Amino acid sequence: MSTALSPRDGAGVRRGAGLPKWSLWAVAAGSVALAVGIGLVAGLTSHVQWGLIAALLFVLGTYVVATRVEGRRQAKDRVATALVWVAFLLALVPLVSLVWTTVSRGVKVLDGYFLSHSMGLVADSEPGGGIYHAILGSLEQVGLATAIGAPIGVLTAIYLVEYGRGRLALAVTFFVDVMTGIPSIVAGLFILSLMLILDLQPFGFAGSLALAILMMPVVVRSTEEMLKLVPNELREASLALGIPKWRTILKVVLPTSLGGITTGVMLAVARIAGETAPVLLLVFGNPFINANPFEGAQASLPLYIYQQYAQSAGAGAAYDRAWAASLTLIAFVMILNLVARGIARWKAPKTGR
Repeated sequence: MSTALSPRDGAGVRRGAGLPKWSLWAVAAGSVALAVGIGLVAGLTSHVQWGLIAALLFVLGTYVVATRVEGRRQAKDRVATALVWVAFLLALVPLVSLVWTTVSRGVKVLDGYFLSHSMGLVADSEPGGGIYHAILGSLEQVGLATAIGAPIGVLTAIYLVEYGRGRLALAVTFFVDVMTGIPSIVAGLFILSLMLILDLQPFGFAGSLALAILMMPVVVRSTEEMLKLVPNELREASLALGIPKWRTILKVVLPTSLGGITTGVMLAVARIAGETAPVLLLVFGNPFINANPFEGAQASLPLYIYQQYAQSAGAGAAYDRAWAASLTLIAFVMILNLVARGIARWKAPKTGR
């Protein structure tokens, strides 16, 4: 067999030669060691600087090693893969740092007592108290917002995909795009203006209405994309059997895309679960337990975190309660995402025979 070299391959590079799987790990380890050495010699105290130097050395080392063994063309592919890994690790750093900081500071007061008691008569500067009232308020407000926003969002997406034609569909699409980018405070101010007109006091359902406004465009966009993924052949086969279009949507289109729709709804719920501005304007906060979202001020986890941190001045019992509530909120959102993934996998169309 010929071993002729391409003009773009390096001299001495044989066709078919490839790097072993462990070589890139060796390059990565060497890059980290060299970056630590450079950082110590140069007097760099930030680990972030060390990491950036290591990432740069890893990309350059990958290119040099791959060029010597596999040639320039394959080296470019290796460098592109290395850049993807570096970008992934850089994106992972703030996430890991956030989770680590929240867990390390939140576990100080997070226990059964903290989860099962309200603040009641406990002052913000005193130890004790809990977040039961805030958890109850968040569950009720987010639940009511989901009960309002999810059906409206799904039905709007069905209209746009299955029936939407002409100016009305264009107008609905335009307003959905506009609503996707509105700040949360605008939704809160809109509901607050209605409350002032009707002379209403702060109550939990008002916050649910603002959260539903923020939730609907997310549900519309995610559901719309899921419905577009359903093959038209399924619709045509159902219609060819004489089944009405509404029944085709109900029995064929929606079950096929149910996993993706559920995932979109759960992600929208996770998005509104951490909103603070509308709740601050409309729900107002309450240190006592109020299980009625239609009367009186209520608490919620984001508002509780904001109020406790504002009172803590960076230390004290309120500071620890704020971090513990933050950890609880992160766990709540994580559970929602895991449930969404589980439902999506469970309801995904089965492949194979």
